[in-house]
Amino acid sequence: MTEPEEHDTPLDDAPARPGAGRSTLVYVVAAVVVLLVGAAAGMLITLASVGNGDETPSADSIDVGFCQDMRVHHLQAITMAGLARDRSDDAEVRQLAFDIESTQLDQSGQFSAWLTAWGQPNLPPADQPHMRWMAAAHSHGMAEGGVELMPGMATNSELAKLRGLQGKEFNVYFLQLMLRHHQGGLEMASYAAEHARVDYVRNLAQKIQQGQTAEVTLLTKMLTTRGGQPLPS
Repeated sequence: MTEPEEHDTPLDDAPARPGAGRSTLVYVVAAVVVLLVGAAAGMLITLASVGNGDETPSADSIDVGFCQDMRVHHLQAITMAGLARDRSDDAEVRQLAFDIESTQLDQSGQFSAWLTAWGQPNLPPADQPHMRWMAAAHSHGMAEGGVELMPGMATNSELAKLRGLQGKEFNVYFLQLMLRHHQGGLEMASYAAEHARVDYVRNLAQKIQQGQTAEVTLLTKMLTTRGGQPLPS
């Protein structure tokens, strides 16, 4: 599993944008607020569900597995979006990165709140394969160092490469990684939208499916206009 990495520390050789330090602080504060709001909303939804007598999902349920795996998937997208939001010299890329970061922080907060309320860990069991909750989970991403990744996930070496790029090369590679990341996440969201037992989990999975489908179209267009091509699946 690719662990989320810090994205607030500037590269030594990255060109600073005017007002970048102040903007970064504002974005970080906003991100924390979004995460807390998402967590609060998720907890309220869960408590209301429990109050209505709904059964708590078990550890081996689709609901728990989806929330754990999608939270990990989201955390990497947040990392990459934070890099682009801070370091890109392309205003359109920065705006898209901020939108992705804000949306997925909110959703991650909801996943975390639900899992906590259900008495389940926020991370999937280390000794079990990703997407074990999907009946047809047979397509996994590339492996690095013997660790199998979920579909669309970037490897540590790819994240390191992104950190080392600047200008147009950075923008194109970010769009390539994020496009592949979204495409991989759609497999999980689509399955959970159809098969999760808890209605609010299905609803959020459907929102993710719809939102990332639209962003895949936008990412593809932005990549094409910048002379890039999608990465192999």
